[in-house]
Amino acid sequence: MNDDISKRRLGRGLAALIGEMDQPIPVDEARTPVTADRMTPIEFVSRNPRNPRRHFDETVLQELAGSIRQHGIVQPIVVRTIASGRYEIIAGERRWRAAQLAGLVEIPVIIRDVDDRTALELAIVENVQRADLNPLEEAMGYDQLIEDHGYTQNDLGEIIGKSRSHVANSLRLLKLPEPVRDMLADGSLSAGHARALVSTSDPTALARQIVAKGLSVRDAERMAQNDIRGVGQNRQASVAQAKDSDTIALERSLTDRLGLDVSISHKGSGGQLKINYKTLEQLEEICRLLEAR
Repeated sequence: MNDDISKRRLGRGLAALIGEMDQPIPVDEARTPVTADRMTPIEFVSRNPRNPRRHFDETVLQELAGSIRQHGIVQPIVVRTIASGRYEIIAGERRWRAAQLAGLVEIPVIIRDVDDRTALELAIVENVQRADLNPLEEAMGYDQLIEDHGYTQNDLGEIIGKSRSHVANSLRLLKLPEPVRDMLADGSLSAGHARALVSTSDPTALARQIVAKGLSVRDAERMAQNDIRGVGQNRQASVAQAKDSDTIALERSLTDRLGLDVSISHKGSGGQLKINYKTLEQLEEICRLLEAR
């Protein structure tokens, strides 16, 4: 079986692999809990260092710990074997942390023996489905699958049930400077705000303005467009200043004759002549003129 087929099959089978074992159960809904494979000492279970989720709200953990003290762990923690009698978490790290706070000695586990790649995929899918990852954690998880396991953006889209453009937009967030990524991680900025800043000249300064003024995503997009437009105009002005009057005059003459934007740049005794076209018809007209001469 080739790797692409394997990935597609895995993408369809992830839900079956986890089942409903890690879905929250409404308090007012009577439902038979998923049966654990076994009870295991909590110290024999460790977190997955590749889990994309990094932030756990302390208040939520304390509330969950109180519930666990009263009712126990209703849904087992999904783990994989890493050594004899020792396990690594695939799904359920929040319950594991809360169980420690609650003082539990043993916890119920369901064992799924999978490789590193599958464990990371399961962790990402589980967290994305439960909306437990902040946008930066989600992007880092996708990037890890691409870097460590050679996945394409299309592969990831199939696995997590999202579009390729969603994956691409998530990955763009990793291009932001650290201060902006911190604002994204702590919730000061939304993913929409952050995406608007990726191509700007000073994302950090603009991000601070957005947070300070409480701007909407649409406001942030307008601010980013103005910044990008201003940078482009400044760059064009700088290029124009570097050209002598004869070169500028020649550019204008050629532009008028062709009806297309023409730019000339000198490099030593040579240089470049660029003719910008927007349609295939314009390209064909350029070729016709060259061939006629």
